Order: sequence, then structure tokens, then C-alpha cells
Amino acid sequence: MDQDDSEGEAELRKQSVGGLGLLQIAGCTGLTAYVVWAGILMPGFRRVPLRLQVPYIPASRKQVQNVMTLLEGRSGKAVDLGSGDGRIVLEASKRGFHPAVGYELNPWLIRLSKFYAWRAGCHGQVSYMKQDLWKVDLSDCSNVTVFLAPSVLSLLEAKLLSELPEDAWIVAGRFPFPNWKPCCTVGDGVDRAWLYSVKQLRQENGSQTTQEGTAV
Repeated sequence: MDQDDSEGEAELRKQSVGGLGLLQIAGCTGLTAYVVWAGILMPGFRRVPLRLQVPYIPASRKQVQNVMTLLEGRSGKAVDLGSGDGRIVLEASKRGFHPAVGYELNPWLIRLSKFYAWRAGCHGQVSYMKQDLWKVDLSDCSNVTVFLAPSVLSLLEAKLLSELPEDAWIVAGRFPFPNWKPCCTVGDGVDRAWLYSVKQLRQENGSQTTQEGTAV
């Protein structure tokens, strides 16, 4: 075998090792993604109907800012339904909302939320509860925030209107409530947030009911 053949064989081996390395990296990445899903995300979905499942997507800094902008000047209890890693609740607490409570089914995300609160020096000032949002009593909540899928929002409308106090405000991030007219919006694209007044929504709902009754 001459020198050129030896060099060619060595180069081929390098390329083969490189390809194998890439394959190993891809396999490890896939395994890591599965472990994250199986260990952190999936536990919160196991008992939730498919149409009500909402994947965990952390709110961006701009999304959090837009939500707080819409709630500027407000006070009292703030509740985040499907609080994820707790960043909305944490920011609400920093802005003077008390109590500030997050409801989340995924136990790993609740642990992560509590860690972030501890790291921010807000441990004891915020609460994260492992509870189904459909079973939460909202009768004393003045401010409600939601980052949920449209399929969930449409079903949540009736609960919010029936339980929230008259002066309550609701802020939706990423997606608006499909059947409601917002009072105000802030931001653009995926960063947009929508504000809804329970008092206004009930007035509009009552007016629509009256019109339908008259038509009949």
C-alpha cells in the first residue's frame, strides 16, 4: 500500500468517526428531550383530557411586561391559571399584588417556581398550588392572568364570568378569549396581551341575552 492510500484510509476513518460522533450527539439530544418530557412535562398531562392540555412555553420578558402594563394601577389578589414556572406570579408580587397565587398541575413546574421565588428573595410572598384550574374558587380574585390555548380559553369563559367578582380584570397572553371583546390590548404578535373587564363582559352578555329574548 503506498503513502497516498494510507493517507486516504486515515482520512476516511476520521470522517467515519465524525459521522458516528454526530449520530451519538443526535441520539443524546433526543434522549435528553424525552427525559425532560417524561420527567417534567408529561406528569402534568396524564390526567388532563387531550383538548385541555397546554404545553409548557415560558412567557417571554416582553409578554410579562405587557401583562403587567395592562394591570398597572391595580391591586389586590392576583391569580395565574396554569402558572408554569411562576414568572407571572413572581412579577405580580414584585408589583405589589397580594396575595399572588399560581395554580399549576405539573409538580416539577411548581418546584421550579418555588426555586425561582427563593432565588428572587420572594419566598413566602408568593404561593404556588398544585390544583386543577377548573376546581379553583375564583370568587375572591380581583386580577386573573392566563396563558392558555384557544381550546381551553373558550371553555374557561363561563367559569370566569360566573365566579369572578364584578370589579375583576382578566388578562390573556398569546391568545385572546375567542368570544369576548377586550377593553384594551398591548403589544404585537406573540407578545400581545388582551385585557377584559368582568363588569363590561356581563353587561354585554346581558344585553345580548335580552336581544335574543326580544327576537324570540
